[in-house]
Amino acid sequence: MCNLAANLEGMKVSSVNPWNLKVIEEFNVHSIEETDSVIQDVNDAFYEWRTTSFSERSRLFNAASDVLVKNKNKYAQHITSEMGKPIVESLAEVEKCAWVCRFYAENAESFLQPKEIETDAQRSFVKYDPLGVIYAIMPWNFPFWQVFRFAAPTLMAGNVGILKHALNVTRCALDIEEVFVEAGFPQNVFRTLILDNDHASKVIEHPMIKAVSLTGSERAGVAVASIAGASLKPSLLELGGSNAVIVLKDADVDQAVDTGFKARFLNTGQSCIAGKRFLVADEVFDEYVEKFNAKVRELKFNEPTDSSTRIGPLARVDLAEGIERQVNDSIEKGARLLTGGTRDGAKYDPTVLVDVEPGMAAFDEELFGPVAPFIRIQDLDEAIDLSNDSNYGLGVTICTGDTDAILERVGEFEEGAVFINEFVKSDPRLPFGGIKNSGYGRELALEGILEFVNAKTVYVK
Repeated sequence: MCNLAANLEGMKVSSVNPWNLKVIEEFNVHSIEETDSVIQDVNDAFYEWRTTSFSERSRLFNAASDVLVKNKNKYAQHITSEMGKPIVESLAEVEKCAWVCRFYAENAESFLQPKEIETDAQRSFVKYDPLGVIYAIMPWNFPFWQVFRFAAPTLMAGNVGILKHALNVTRCALDIEEVFVEAGFPQNVFRTLILDNDHASKVIEHPMIKAVSLTGSERAGVAVASIAGASLKPSLLELGGSNAVIVLKDADVDQAVDTGFKARFLNTGQSCIAGKRFLVADEVFDEYVEKFNAKVRELKFNEPTDSSTRIGPLARVDLAEGIERQVNDSIEKGARLLTGGTRDGAKYDPTVLVDVEPGMAAFDEELFGPVAPFIRIQDLDEAIDLSNDSNYGLGVTICTGDTDAILERVGEFEEGAVFINEFVKSDPRLPFGGIKNSGYGRELALEGILEFVNAKTVYVK
């Protein structure tokens, strides 16, 4: 197979509950031989899977949707125990996965219909063929959703998939493979590999891997894109984000507070599309911050499996330590702490910072946790400039009473998505992805299913 230098025989990984820091379960890492065998088996499965009809693929994805709904309590418990998400959000995540399965079951065939094009030929058209084995490297923050938003369009297009998940959510990774088995998919159409990062990156070079999809950090994106490029393989990268939440002077302040609060604290702030920089007009700044801060003070840690819990620990202790460093750095440079700012293990208190400026970690870096930094602005021009003053370009939220004025200037925002009076979120019906250091390519909607197909020109004369 690809040149894997180390022997993986006997290696184990553990998943740890971030709420109590107890080891949940240990798993055996796939050996080099096992990894090679899985890739071969999935590649073999491709040649039959690509010939299945859209109606059969749709039947199976509707069955997968049913499996997710039937087992949603079990899967949600595993999500919560492995990465700390409040149970109500874990349940919603599983339900959203069922939705994306149904969406592509209903729409994939129409999305991939041959496109007739008038030329001097008797007939000319574009036909969309699958590529083969698509390799997905996925993160821990939405351990089910990130995978299914990849798998549903990719498999419905006739490809087969291999998942390398974040090691701290290995039980979730195995659950996802179980969904496909229980739904009745042919053997080896979708498989999970348990690998460390070094060996996971080497899999990209395997000749049977035809493309790679990564959701992860900017650093991981650079590494994966480099390896894929050297192997002349297409890649899709969904990386970090530092989304601005812009609140203009004509916004409904109460509505904007609710929107911004959800944008920041959903998934305990561990989302690439979370609102991470609050640019608030001077005229409403004090009122907005006061009301926002009051809601933050109401957030209390509780056992994540309790249905009343709305904030959880970060997924690992090192992640909480990183947030702590960013907040302390910003305070040292002049930011002022209103609420929070303390850490206990993987728990980091919901935090509000004001007097934040470019040059501080809270402005310049991605805050992947429950920290809301506030920046005072004078007008829309300054808001656009500050929003674009980022290496990232995933999305922006704008709260305003004049949507027409924003629509006239949508093209000035350097983002993959502009949400007006709503926080940025993913939806199977809409393309999802970013620009700049947020990556390239699109997931979901029509654009998502076209990422891993061969647009084949057919000319008849």
